[in-house]
Amino acid sequence: MPNEYEINELAKEESWRMFRIMGELVEGFDTLTGIEPAVTIYGSSRLEADDKLYAQTEEIANKLGKLGFAIVTGGGPGVMEAANKGAFEAGTTSVGLNIELPLEQPGNVYTNKTLNFHHFFARKVMLVKYASAFVIMPGGLGTLDELTEVLTLIQTHKIKPFPVIIFDSRYWKGFLDWLGSTTLAKGCVSQEDLDLLIVCDRPDEVVEAVQEWHTKHEVVGKRALPK
Repeated sequence: MPNEYEINELAKEESWRMFRIMGELVEGFDTLTGIEPAVTIYGSSRLEADDKLYAQTEEIANKLGKLGFAIVTGGGPGVMEAANKGAFEAGTTSVGLNIELPLEQPGNVYTNKTLNFHHFFARKVMLVKYASAFVIMPGGLGTLDELTEVLTLIQTHKIKPFPVIIFDSRYWKGFLDWLGSTTLAKGCVSQEDLDLLIVCDRPDEVVEAVQEWHTKHEVVGKRALPK
């Protein structure tokens, strides 16, 4: 079956796609309104259940869930499954926002609110809109995309500022070194753009950072790029 290159596929029915996009956004708003406070957790879909990181993700989501936070993920396997599982077992709202892909991404079974999207950008709005913190677990291109997009939205004041927590300093070291020694050094970003970027290595650190921001509006934890 040939790929459907949806963004640059030229067809005379193109304008009708707007109604599908509107439908995805409306369904998302109707389904997710009221889930706050929520934390969105990003990370690799390729993570295996026997990986240490799977257990750590599950622990983070479980502890946040017990504090009353809903957990939002992309709804698929790997890190997403681990986060939804932790939330589900904590008895909190466990949201999975899945995406239709040429190589199908199966939804995990640990969600109690599920939406399926055809368009990435509609899904991204929902991943961001209701969150009061972001947790970025190790991942690939999609995770990098979400991380930099979230930082850009905060930088440009399109969303309220709150902590962007990256987990596993060893995994992200190369990215952070480049961000500081090249991007920041050349003035392509400012220090203020990165003030809310925090790095954690233990689940308890993540939970504390989220809770302190939520209750006191204070940033705690190790800054990813110290001043």
